[in-house]
Amino acid sequence: MPQVYNWQLGRTMEYPYEERHPKSQFAFVFNTNRCIACQTCTMACKSTWTFGKGQEAMWWNNVETKPYGGYPQFWDIKALKLLDDAHQKAGATMGWETGKPGPSKPYGEYSGMTLFEAARQRYGPEGHQRVLGYLPTDEEWRFPNIYEDTSTAYQGGRLGISAEGASLPEHKSWFFYLQRLCNHCTYPACLAACPRKAIYKRPEDGIVLIDQERCRGYRACVEACPYKKPMYRPTTRVSEKCVACYPRIEGTDPLSEGVPMETRCMASCVGKIRMQGLVKTNPDGSWVEDRQHPLYYMVKIEKVALPLYPQFGTEPNGYYIPPRWVPRPYLRQMFGPGVDEAIDKYTAPSRELLAVMQLFRTTQKMLSRYEITQGPKVYETTVNGKPWAMYNDTVIGYDARGREAVRVTVEEPVHVRPAQYANSI
Repeated sequence: MPQVYNWQLGRTMEYPYEERHPKSQFAFVFNTNRCIACQTCTMACKSTWTFGKGQEAMWWNNVETKPYGGYPQFWDIKALKLLDDAHQKAGATMGWETGKPGPSKPYGEYSGMTLFEAARQRYGPEGHQRVLGYLPTDEEWRFPNIYEDTSTAYQGGRLGISAEGASLPEHKSWFFYLQRLCNHCTYPACLAACPRKAIYKRPEDGIVLIDQERCRGYRACVEACPYKKPMYRPTTRVSEKCVACYPRIEGTDPLSEGVPMETRCMASCVGKIRMQGLVKTNPDGSWVEDRQHPLYYMVKIEKVALPLYPQFGTEPNGYYIPPRWVPRPYLRQMFGPGVDEAIDKYTAPSRELLAVMQLFRTTQKMLSRYEITQGPKVYETTVNGKPWAMYNDTVIGYDARGREAVRVTVEEPVHVRPAQYANSI
């Protein structure tokens, strides 16, 4: 099997196809600390793409409550168990060596097997599997918001939560919201598993699509994807998945002015937790250094946004700022060994990071560059025993053509309406 380099794992790994990368890669960042689970993003996607007959159980975008929720039910637990069983069978350990971080291995090096490497232990009539996976049951597809707002067991005083249990950074009882759509992975498991070669990555933006004419509905993609984002449509007998609203990314939307726009789920976000963009890639798949690109800055410079289950080996292009009140061991399993650094930087953000985070959901246009104009100091405090200050800087976001798309300040301006009547409020 060919060897490819996975920078999230910090090493080469096995993948069924030779290394080949797009000119730019569609990527996004979610701030889980801000999500209120209003499901506006979910319904925006549903009303745009999956409202037809046979798509009733299709939720390309969903928000699930962790640790118990999931769509399909228990998707992550089952994938992790398959990977753990493969390690036990091989007598191997699944972990990270974090002592040698660097530009090509920012989180250290993953020493376990990926889903592609673990699949070599499973043999069928046509040889070993390409990807270790499973097919969810119909029952598991029926409940898109299963266990919504369900927390872990309460501990503590008379009201169930003690003063200690309700304090940051970790709660004794906790839950958080995980926002999910197709990660448009660098090494997609769905693409690797498809016997018809009906799945492909677009060379211009890395979006993963299914050729509906070539697909025969074998559901190999559904079985292989660890995130379970390809879905089978019984009325047409083919699989479908998130298309990243590619007409908007192509700049063909009537309101786009010819520049890439955010997807429907992103553009509708009420909590302003989302940011999307296109990052340029080198021939080896690494991101072209672009210090002033907001996604590059958060993922590569500050390292405050982390991939979801990097140990699967797909190199997902969706990144998450971890919730700071959740027990760290759980988060490390989900987002890898960069969790502690990410939460520390988010809890006491640098002056630049605080400004960049103001750009979340301020415009429907994808931002390709930002600039910061410094403002006065407006607040001082102590965070984790260290002094911290906030400055009312102005951050300016630019679109793909280099035009100013948005200008916001760190402090939200307050406008007082003049009182015209006695009962004016």
